[in-house]
Amino acid sequence: MIKSRVNDILVFLSVVDTGSFAAAGKAFGLSRSTAGKAVARLEQGYGVRLLNRTTRSLDLTEEGRSLYERGQAVRAAIEAVEDAVAPNPGVPRGTLRITAPDALGRRLILPVVHRYLARWPEARVEMSLSDRVDNIIDKGFDLAIRIDVRSEDRSHISRTMLTDEALLCTSPGYFGDRPRPVRAEQLDGHEILQFSSQGARQGWRLREEDGTLVRVQGRVRLRLDSAEALREAALAGSGIALLPRLLVAADIAAGRLEQVLPQIDNPAVPIVAVYPHRRLLEPRVRCFIDMLAENIRHGSGD
Repeated sequence: MIKSRVNDILVFLSVVDTGSFAAAGKAFGLSRSTAGKAVARLEQGYGVRLLNRTTRSLDLTEEGRSLYERGQAVRAAIEAVEDAVAPNPGVPRGTLRITAPDALGRRLILPVVHRYLARWPEARVEMSLSDRVDNIIDKGFDLAIRIDVRSEDRSHISRTMLTDEALLCTSPGYFGDRPRPVRAEQLDGHEILQFSSQGARQGWRLREEDGTLVRVQGRVRLRLDSAEALREAALAGSGIALLPRLLVAADIAAGRLEQVLPQIDNPAVPIVAVYPHRRLLEPRVRCFIDMLAENIRHGSGD
């Protein structure tokens, strides 16, 4: 009974991943109808609807989303067993699930993903580009890359991969009819573009040349939960943003953005890898982290 239920859960996960009963069935060597029956058995067994089916799409219900998120742990556990007993146990295989902020993921992480897949043909990668900070185990991720976020959970390891610098920047056009600030306290009269996610808002504490610490208030009329969206808002002249150098250095060099208060001692921004604390870290996770660290050391993420 348990074996049958596990198989059905794996098929269900594949249906959600592919968005198709036919594609999910093909991945398991099953027909479309057999994959559909697997999901139907789960719905009957749990007494809930997992998917809302239309002719064009498959949408998760609340119960279906809960099963999908927790089912990731089932799939990860099975893949971990296969990794441990397969020939060449140190070789990455199976699916590596990564979550990373959108802009950082595209610029720093995705190039490493391409190299990783080219080097390890038995490995696969599923990558979620989102600035939301979720519990990686609950969401089924093997690895999270975060900007200035460390996990306080003892079941997680937080490893700083890179320490970047946050820069104040905006479009040159923003200062068309506004005075340029010469001290941090003068930012209070300017439009501030603020990062905000799940109720947590980015605070600005800047240190002047003389060591004075200034808490910036400013006029906050636009809050965004994406660093890339903040960059685009700054490019559009909507206000002043505080963003990692990694994300805006090319724009500043090209003159699309200009640095504001360059004399300010800007805060350090750690780029952190967070992953579950395990005695034996799966090769697919360990090798990716090592490759990412090597990529950063050689400066290809700059």
